[in-house]
Amino acid sequence: MTEQNEHSIANFAALKTAIVNAEEESVKALLTKQPMQDLEKGYLIDLAKLNSNQAILKLLEDIPVKK
Repeated sequence: MTEQNEHSIANFAALKTAIVNAEEESVKALLTKQPMQDLEKGYLIDLAKLNSNQAILKLLEDIPVKK
């Protein structure tokens, strides 16, 4: 695994944790406005819906999708 892949995996794991814990500021800090794969974005949105956190849900919905 490359260093960038390891960083991406760690960042995604941290993002999942922040969403589950409803840590809006952490989610903002972890989102880089870089495009995300549709599957990843959908998964994170589903997590946010489980917590009914509209602020985090809006942040995630605004993420661009990789084409």
